[in-house]
Amino acid sequence: MRSGLFAAALVACCPAVATGAAPSPEEAARTAKPIACADLMTAALGVADTKITSAAAAPAGDGLPVACVIRGYADKRVGADGKAYAIGFEMRLPDVWNGRFLHQVNGGNDGEILPAIGVPGEANAVDGKPGLARGFAVLSSDEGHNGKDPANASFGLGASAAFGLDPQARDDYGYTGDVKMGEVGKAIVAKYYGVAPARSYMLGCSNGGRHAMVAASRMGEAYDGFVAGDPGFELPRAAVQHAWDVQSFLTIDPDIKKSFSAADMALVAAKVLEVCDRLDGVKDGIVADIRACQKAFHLADLTCKGAKADDCLSATQVKALNRAFAGPHNSQGEQLYSDWPFDAGMGAANWRFWKVFSGIPPWNGNPLIATMGAASLAEIFTTPPTITKGDPDSLVDFLAHFDFDRDAPKIYAHGKFMVRNQTYDYAESAWEFMTPPDADDPKLERLRQSKHKLIIYHGQSDGVFSFNSTARWWEKLDANLGGKAADVARLFAVPGMNHCAGGPATDAFDTLGAIVDWAEKGRAPNVLIAHARADNKELPTNWSSSRTRPLCPWPKIARYVGGDIEKAESFACR
Repeated sequence: MRSGLFAAALVACCPAVATGAAPSPEEAARTAKPIACADLMTAALGVADTKITSAAAAPAGDGLPVACVIRGYADKRVGADGKAYAIGFEMRLPDVWNGRFLHQVNGGNDGEILPAIGVPGEANAVDGKPGLARGFAVLSSDEGHNGKDPANASFGLGASAAFGLDPQARDDYGYTGDVKMGEVGKAIVAKYYGVAPARSYMLGCSNGGRHAMVAASRMGEAYDGFVAGDPGFELPRAAVQHAWDVQSFLTIDPDIKKSFSAADMALVAAKVLEVCDRLDGVKDGIVADIRACQKAFHLADLTCKGAKADDCLSATQVKALNRAFAGPHNSQGEQLYSDWPFDAGMGAANWRFWKVFSGIPPWNGNPLIATMGAASLAEIFTTPPTITKGDPDSLVDFLAHFDFDRDAPKIYAHGKFMVRNQTYDYAESAWEFMTPPDADDPKLERLRQSKHKLIIYHGQSDGVFSFNSTARWWEKLDANLGGKAADVARLFAVPGMNHCAGGPATDAFDTLGAIVDWAEKGRAPNVLIAHARADNKELPTNWSSSRTRPLCPWPKIARYVGGDIEKAESFACR
């Protein structure tokens, strides 16, 4: 695999970062002498198989500064499936640079070059200022494939996952694209400013959080700090959960969209609050003590005594939701992914969008797990890939007939397989290319050896990746490190938050500032102050629009100590 060569190139290209001899960001910014933006078109970057295709200065606007915006690609090739591939990227280099490089890693199936501005609009910038507005040079990429390639139109709703046929495209999506882009991004910074970045960071949520956790394990020496939000670090196993959910919910109604109404899920969330709200010392619409809540809350208490009514769930609904939250098992009773916590954000729109109902007409209104999630499980996360017809009914049918004895082991399969009358050699399984190498027994050796840092945050009401999975990962890391995991990695639970943002939660907090302070100044984040967002339509009406809360490093939780319940200072991490 080319990943080993790339890792060596990262150290060779930026020895100051590898040895700790780099100047401070302030020194790098002060000595920078930017070249003309257009000159990057012909600049020799010293990175193999990389081409810049456009370079132009962009004016300030929408809260973003004047910057040189470049686009290009690396490793252009023809894949084993006969289709064109390259790692497309965008980079923005601000006129007022802070001496740092930020690798923005994106979510979903990637396949799109999102604007390189530092992941705005989610839980990484309480003041609304993304990385570019703070002076970072920012890179964003499509991770090696075009999700809207016309050549994949016949795959229907599975088109964005069609790259899963090509072995190298799988690896680029999993981790080798990040290694290459780290090399490219640092080289462009050095060429444009005349000085290498003094510090480098990686930040993303969802699949982007997975990217960050994988990179922290595989190449922890290459970045000073990583921020991983709601990370799908076990993504192939989490994708098996899609089939488990669909099969569970289809026991209620043959149309998954009718399995749970919005009112049904609001009822569950309200019951969770009724039982668990005060476990942290105060009734405030937030379940901070999520572990204690799981012992106190019993979904069966909502079972209708007679006919189905507005204030109860049918026995079938209770059984199905309990089954889903227990996580997938095979016929031997072996756990195939994680269980899930009941939390107060389960009635929110994002949870429902993923699990029950999207409202998107081309998807027939089916939830994301039964459309894009199904395609990803079929084409990327199992080997050999299964090519479905790509219409809503076929994708649901794939999940409905997924066999947890026969099909689930395919996330660990590798080797040569015949697909559509052609032999493909998949040297790595989905589990190998998608997850940290030490996912089940984390030690983060390369990150620790380089004294670099990792911040993880995760919504307790995430409907895509289980918070319990991430919490157990951190606890295993802590056990492996003799109770010292917090020296290198800290996890922050976000009560009520759905996937990456939203839900009845204080979901705006500054992880980028926190990781910089930790990596550069040694200020470990003992708390993150989270704010309610005025544009969060799911904030309860009885909350102050200026509510703040402390987010605590796991396993501590925010307990009420007295005072105004709308203010963070009324709570302490204990």
